[in-house]
Amino acid sequence: MSGPSPHVPVLLDEVIVALKPGPGDLIVDGTFGAGGYTRALLDAGATVHAFDRDPSALENAQGWAELAESPPRLVLHRRPFAEMADALGEQGIDQVQGIVLDIGVSSMQLDQAERGFSFAGDGPLDMRMDPDLPSAADFLNSADEGVIADVIYEYGEERQSRRIARAIVAARPLETTGELARIVRKATGHKPHDKKDPATRTFQAIRIHVNGELDQLLEALGAAERLLAPGGRLVVVSFHSLEDRIVKRFLRDASGQVGGGSRHLPLKELPPTTFSKPDKAVRAGEAELARNPRARSAILRSATRTDEPARKELVHG
Repeated sequence: MSGPSPHVPVLLDEVIVALKPGPGDLIVDGTFGAGGYTRALLDAGATVHAFDRDPSALENAQGWAELAESPPRLVLHRRPFAEMADALGEQGIDQVQGIVLDIGVSSMQLDQAERGFSFAGDGPLDMRMDPDLPSAADFLNSADEGVIADVIYEYGEERQSRRIARAIVAARPLETTGELARIVRKATGHKPHDKKDPATRTFQAIRIHVNGELDQLLEALGAAERLLAPGGRLVVVSFHSLEDRIVKRFLRDASGQVGGGSRHLPLKELPPTTFSKPDKAVRAGEAELARNPRARSAILRSATRTDEPARKELVHG
């Protein structure tokens, strides 16, 4: 067995309790990152198919003993988690007992200034989880002002998006995270003593756009519905309202928590309930918050797959 992961993932104990892994179970870790969830699942005796778009993340697992077992208990996929059903299907796997998704940017990516995810340290304006994608600089230096404003408003929930977009276009070309952060602060009238840095919302929005994160999440939830065996568990940890809203609505619709019928959609025409009623949402406790302030916004949602066939058309709300 290799040593523990250098980064302890958020809500680790709660994720394992929700997944209920057992010896021989086949589990998908859709967001491998530093491998914390995967390590705990392997320790529970499960076989894990781990996905990550970031090749540097998967390099961390190359020395893990489970890769050398026959058959291996850890299978790595350098693919987005939205493609999990296709990837497993190519290996003859059509059902798994559990799927966990930890949505958003990883702490490893945030801590590396050269990746450009954070303005805590100045670095290139990158933000890509997959190095084959266009970078944040490519987007900001070429997109129309209106497109940039829409991205910042929709994904950052930033009311001053148009003012920020105008300032970005006027300052082009942009090359570093520090440049972008300064432009946003000036455009929004930020003062050094203000509690929250307005650049946070703009960085979030651009990162989500560059990586297509919300579309990937929607596709991954549909793939999870197709892959999970009856009784299988879906566990999703998200970190902001846009992600959590998608997960909450997906589980609401999949579990039939959509109210009664109407003249437009009679009760008898409601789709099958492919998941049980979702479990109560879970947040980090005080002890974890003291260790890891990044856990403050995390919320875990989970549910159990029923034996109904996967829906052909998913309602995302």
